[in-house]
Amino acid sequence: MFLIDVSGSMSPAHKLPLLQQALRLLVDSLTARDRVAIVVYATQSRVALPPTPGDQPATILDALNSLRAGGSTHGSAGITTAYELARTHFRPDGVNRVILCTDGDFNVGITDRGQLASLIAEQARSGVFLTALGFGMGNYQDATLETLAHHGNGHYAYVDNLNEARKVLVEELHSTLVAVAKDVKAQVEFNPAVVRAYRLLGYENRQLRARDFNDDRKDAGELGAGHAVTILYELVPAHPGTAAAEVDPLKYQPSARFVRPTPGTGETLTLKLRYQPPDGHTSQRLEFAVTDAGRTYAQASTDFKFAAAVAAFGLILQEAPARGSASLGAVLELAAEGRGHD
Repeated sequence: MFLIDVSGSMSPAHKLPLLQQALRLLVDSLTARDRVAIVVYATQSRVALPPTPGDQPATILDALNSLRAGGSTHGSAGITTAYELARTHFRPDGVNRVILCTDGDFNVGITDRGQLASLIAEQARSGVFLTALGFGMGNYQDATLETLAHHGNGHYAYVDNLNEARKVLVEELHSTLVAVAKDVKAQVEFNPAVVRAYRLLGYENRQLRARDFNDDRKDAGELGAGHAVTILYELVPAHPGTAAAEVDPLKYQPSARFVRPTPGTGETLTLKLRYQPPDGHTSQRLEFAVTDAGRTYAQASTDFKFAAAVAAFGLILQEAPARGSASLGAVLELAAEGRGHD
């Protein structure tokens, strides 16, 4: 189910026309098992294409080619219409998803980000998840789309050219559409005998309180088939032989709950994960102990180097104090070393 913004703000070439090019690529990969529908919204919403088998490309392309941009942006009406259609044609044995394509500029109907998120979260309880694809620049509302995808048990991607569109809608379509886990949470505990201090880089808008980790009522992100998530920390190692400051015994809680890890374990951290199956509502927990293998930066993987380049670039753009001595030249060097095969 494609929910497409056809308001006036989508008229530039890098918005609706780019989206139409991208969807033409997708049509070529559809089969008779697939069903495609298109709901559009501007001043009002309407069904531009009822659910149609994927082996009828001419019908799908006719509907797609007929789309024109104009009018205001009544996004909440489009969301409601798309979810009503998706629920009516719900397939228990299939992937049921609304793919929102927009620049995120909601200016009619429900426009408040919090209210839009609540609307999406309510609709997602039907088992129909949301993927948000962002197009364009200028008035582009990145934070709004990320918030909607988060509350819709889906994920978010930004499309700025045809190559990126091919990657999201054709090459990685399976991972875009098929969720293997929802409400995925990660919690990291560092061994103070090995790590003296730490700082999380990024994820400012995705952090949960420590007690929310075990609370299945707290919403979190979805993980698609083949997806990977990278979480970066900056660490200050504990110097050997340096005694850690002692903490006074607790008066109202048993001290046994706060036993310090012994230095001899060699563990740097413990990673805990919680997730729910796509059709479940009770989380499952995984736990892994991680030990520093002592490798040098020269031995780091290309993926690590590229992730480090992205993180440094983001810190520089934000003028974050955590950027330290990071420079654009260093970012280019990291990125070049981490380019990989593609």
